[in-house]
Amino acid sequence: MNANTTRVIAVANEKGGVGKTVTVINLGAALVREGKQVLIIDMDPQANATKGVGFEVEDGQLSIYDLIKEPDAHQVDDLVASTQWEGLYLIPSHVDLAGAEIELVDVEGRENRLRKVCKNLSKNFDYILLDTPPSLSLLTVNVMVYAREVLVPCQTQPYAYAALEELFDTIEAINEEINPNLRVTGIVATFFDKRTRISQNIFEKLKDNEKYGPLLFDTVIRTNTTIAESAEVGKPVLFYRSGSYGAKDYLKLARELIDKGAP
Repeated sequence: MNANTTRVIAVANEKGGVGKTVTVINLGAALVREGKQVLIIDMDPQANATKGVGFEVEDGQLSIYDLIKEPDAHQVDDLVASTQWEGLYLIPSHVDLAGAEIELVDVEGRENRLRKVCKNLSKNFDYILLDTPPSLSLLTVNVMVYAREVLVPCQTQPYAYAALEELFDTIEAINEEINPNLRVTGIVATFFDKRTRISQNIFEKLKDNEKYGPLLFDTVIRTNTTIAESAEVGKPVLFYRSGSYGAKDYLKLARELIDKGAP
């Protein structure tokens, strides 16, 4: 393994509540279960991915905010934290990251901050998964400039489906103007409940859409309360209750992602 074979994947959707963070946490854990070395970079000021792997940034402790704000003052390796699960690593977030939008507004090359700091990672990972804020922002742009792939969770609800068009426009613009290597790896349907007509209808719309259909993963993440329970206690669902639907779905997604390869 070397840095050139690392798959750098942004998990993104410009609508909140579609399953971005739970996908980062649980897909990361499932990839580890498949023998991969995984780094999660939490780029959301809410820091839910950080908390979701049982990590809390203490006052005075370095977070991704410090790297983004002063990329020459810190070494990225110093921020890579081990989690309690071998093979799963984290660069944590902090609420201070919300201020980066304002602090960097007049800084030249502000959209390249994340790519600049991450090129100095000395440890090689099979996968780097990036959690993103639930809106288009400078932080989201930084993630898209650094990543080479985008994985799109789409809740099987009308508003989430409608938000896809705006997201794809953003990806296309960044691909054309800043990062020509950026590609959409796929769309994964989340919070799917086969008992509801709306869930089934949105899933069918995804499948039948000329643009989205070919990108849709076979794996569907079913609605499962165990995923929420595991997040509350700071554990990926695979390590919380391995026999649950949530654990099985994310393990299936990890295997499909591995088999699919980079776009």
